[in-house]
Amino acid sequence: MSKGTYPLKLPQSIKRAAERLAKEDGVSLNQWISVAVAQKVGTMETAAEFLRCRAGDAKVEDLKKFMAMLPDAEPMPGDELPSLP
Repeated sequence: MSKGTYPLKLPQSIKRAAERLAKEDGVSLNQWISVAVAQKVGTMETAAEFLRCRAGDAKVEDLKKFMAMLPDAEPMPGDELPSLP
């Protein structure tokens, strides 16, 4: 496996927490961060693939046609958009 380096700057509080967790796991900070990044990459790629499969052949134009059929009505209680500051 080839390895690349990346200079990582973390806030001190996150670095301390990661060091503590790495120590609890009995691994180096570098190994702990590598595993954490690998988990995040796997999660994101799995989610993207899931959404691609769920979307199938759907097209934005299809959604626009569907939305055009909806009545112009106020949202149901609890479905309102939050007010902007």
